[in-house]
Amino acid sequence: MSATVLIIGGAGYIGSHVTSMLRAKGYRTLVYDNLSTGHKELVSGPFIYGDILETERLEDVFASHHIDAVIHLAAKSLVPESFAKPLFYYENNISGTLNILKIMLQYGVDKILFSSTASVYGSPQKMPVTEEYPLNPDNVYGFTKLAIERMISDASKIHGFSYFVLRYFNAAGADLEGRFGELHVPETHIISKVLDVALGDESHIVVYGMDYDTPDGTCIRDYIHIVDIADAHIRAIEWLLEREPDGTGLALNVGSGKGFSVLDVIKMAREITGREIPIMEGDRREGDPPKLVASYEKIKSILGWEPKHSDLETIIRTAWNWHKGRRIEIIGPTRKFALTK
Repeated sequence: MSATVLIIGGAGYIGSHVTSMLRAKGYRTLVYDNLSTGHKELVSGPFIYGDILETERLEDVFASHHIDAVIHLAAKSLVPESFAKPLFYYENNISGTLNILKIMLQYGVDKILFSSTASVYGSPQKMPVTEEYPLNPDNVYGFTKLAIERMISDASKIHGFSYFVLRYFNAAGADLEGRFGELHVPETHIISKVLDVALGDESHIVVYGMDYDTPDGTCIRDYIHIVDIADAHIRAIEWLLEREPDGTGLALNVGSGKGFSVLDVIKMAREITGREIPIMEGDRREGDPPKLVASYEKIKSILGWEPKHSDLETIIRTAWNWHKGRRIEIIGPTRKFALTK
């Protein structure tokens, strides 16, 4: 495959895995990232530093490269922060995407794959969640993603883009060979935070709410291995490149169809790491639904995709191998050390 794919936000957790897999499949890639949460050490192939709000810099990328398709992964994505800084999220996520679409139109690039989220569904009452479930986000981050989905759909109808939207549930795990993984400073997601405790970087893990209407009282999530997510991107970009742009697109879930509670995650992490991992109970966080589990039947029927690595043991084992391995080589022996470098 000789197509060139621009991966915006390609230095982050998901982007690094997607870019590596694209290159292994023979695609030419170009990563554009402001490194606010990404890391150049995780980038495979050519890299350009830049922000999606920097219109001129982004336009230069399109002007100086022949681009066949765009994968748009760049976003601010922390639910608690989105409540505290709503205008920041609206500007970055929505205005930034508007810049991308306008520049794509200007340079005749008519295929886009957008990284969305299960947060567009809000707090569903029925499980598993299908794509037909009402879209009703209950946090600012989810609303920005839904607004972007609508923006892409509306623009496609008028300007003839073809698009694919992937609604991830909880991305987790790490590259099977330990080359890439989750690397936030500080860590923000439950599995990485649990592994910080296992490493001794933190004294305990805070469990936000232990009184939910679930079997053990903690939130249940659908954890999908990052390698499975990357595979979904490859299949979606191939779907886009094989068809003529026609102003239509798809929005599909990417999940495992299985749910695990916070305590399930901690128990498995204790077994794999051999560490105690103390718990402290905290208050519920605004915007956290009790349970969120995907139906992936639609993406299976359309792209032939299904999760291959998303059992909880593989997720946590690969995350642990990364967390105690190359991650430390990049940021230093502990997260606290990295924060003070």
